[in-house]
Amino acid sequence: MGNAPLNVLFVCKGNSVRSIMAEAILGRVAPGKFAGHSAGSQPQTEINPFTARLLNSLNYDLSSFRPKDWNEFTEPGAADLDFVFTLSETAANEPAPAWPGNPMTARWTLPDPADFEGEDVQKAIAFADAYRMLNNRVSVFAALPLATLETMALQHRLDAIGKDMSKRDDAA
Repeated sequence: MGNAPLNVLFVCKGNSVRSIMAEAILGRVAPGKFAGHSAGSQPQTEINPFTARLLNSLNYDLSSFRPKDWNEFTEPGAADLDFVFTLSETAANEPAPAWPGNPMTARWTLPDPADFEGEDVQKAIAFADAYRMLNNRVSVFAALPLATLETMALQHRLDAIGKDMSKRDDAA
């Protein structure tokens, strides 16, 4: 893995909540090391208002964020991807495009806070909880010593982040 930022794509169904959060988090925890991107298998037309409110409250600049179809990352001229992380069961169960660059992939699925039904305060808590889970996973990923890990060991670690963090997430 070279010195240029590594391209990381976070995918989910709507690309309006989890993948947007993960892209934002990666940009904050590892600027210059990674170029974060997000996309959806069935993207929404805009970022979920609860996502926007949460990220704005955490001082993220959302001006460059928008829901994107995952096919945008397979078009001619698209950057080679180094990693693709799937954050939703729906996207994980759909046939994914052939990603350029032969990226390493892993499932980091977690519940969609947009599916939570309740009062706005409770919904905001669900979104904050999803952010916390993603922040944990992305931070662990960003701290991996990528240059020293063999491919098989790295794949094992990527898979473990999704599995091990899910166990911790459920216990929280």
